[in-house]
Parts: sequence; C-alpha cells; structure tokens
Amino acid sequence: MRFATPAELSPIPEAEAPRDCPLCPRLVAFREECRVEFPHWWNAPVPAFGDRNAWLAIAGLAPGKQGANRTGRPFTGDYAGELLYATLTKFGLATGDYRADPGDGLRLTGAVILNAVKCLPPANKPEPREIATCRHYFEAGLSALPKVRVVVALGQIAHVAAARALGLPTSSTKFGHGAEAVAPGGRILLSSYHCSRYNQNTGRLDAAMFESVFKRALELRP
Repeated sequence: MRFATPAELSPIPEAEAPRDCPLCPRLVAFREECRVEFPHWWNAPVPAFGDRNAWLAIAGLAPGKQGANRTGRPFTGDYAGELLYATLTKFGLATGDYRADPGDGLRLTGAVILNAVKCLPPANKPEPREIATCRHYFEAGLSALPKVRVVVALGQIAHVAAARALGLPTSSTKFGHGAEAVAPGGRILLSSYHCSRYNQNTGRLDAAMFESVFKRALELRP
C-alpha cells in the first residue's frame, strides 16, 4: 500500500514530521504496535489539513486512535470530528460533505487544523516531554502561515502549545472556554473545551458553546 506524503496532504509540508519520526520513544513503540495490529491504518504523524492562506488556525491535541491515526487527516473518523466539521461548515470555513473519510472531498476555506502532538499517544495522553519535543513542528507550522490572525485552541494542552507559539506567557494566559488573549504582534488566541466525546457526553461542551467560540473568531477576522 502506498501512503500519501505530507507534501501531498499538508498545506505546510515544510513543517511536517517524517512518517517514521524517531523523536519520542514511547510514541514510536506505540506506533509500531498499531502498525502490527492495524497494518492498513495511517499509523504515522498526522499532517496539518486546510488552507495555506488561512486566517484561522485550529489547534488540536493529538491524533485519536480511531480517528486521525486511522485515516491520516485531523479529526476524521472519530466523534470529535462530527462536531468540529459541522461547525466549520456552518460558519463557511469548510465546503463539501464530511463523511469521516479523507477521500470525501471536504475542503477548508480560510482555516487550517494543526495538532500540538503529531503522533498518537497511549490513552490519548501525551507526556510533557513529548509535547515539548513536538513543539518544533507546531511552531514551524504556525510560522509558515503568515496570514493566520486568530488561533482557536481545543483543550488545555493545545491552549498552552498555542500560547507558547504566539509568544504569550503561559503563567498568565489562563485556559478557559471562551478565554481570549492578544499576543505580541496582534494575533489572538481563543480557547475552547475540546470537542471530545467525553466532553460532549458529560455536558461540559455542547454545540452552542462550541459554535460561540467560532462566532467570536469570525468577529475578529481581519
């Protein structure tokens, strides 16, 4: 089976990890386990997805096992993607029909999705040293998107990663749903609870709450 390369998939191939990235031993070992168990899955660092000329960047946590680690596209194939892509479509940031398949023809317009950690972590929980190691790719990705003016961070880990990348002091840039901070240079960080199945099922996040963050992002559009 031939897998696509970041250059074919990502709007920012120069900021992507290689398919067999060796930097995080625990994640490499888990990747190899998944390749043995599920040989037809993506099982590799997941590249960014979206518009090279985006004004809005969405920062996620890491690939989900049944989602991006399986399909190779952020938030594709798992529960979180249903709400995310429905919201992006509602606000004119996506075109086409999301069918949980990277071949569905869905396109982002004015938006791009990046993850703080590019590889699947066991139990969906990256360790601090793994987040720090992957920071290079996340920051390189944002740096290669000069038109981005608003960053929406999904969850606390993405919030911290985005704050660091934007030059905001993490000690005073507190995470919270709907939190807003202006970075040096004028970029704006908005934060949201992650659109995970857990947060939706427990009522911590609903569609109206999630949409409110993107509505605010559109108000801030340059």
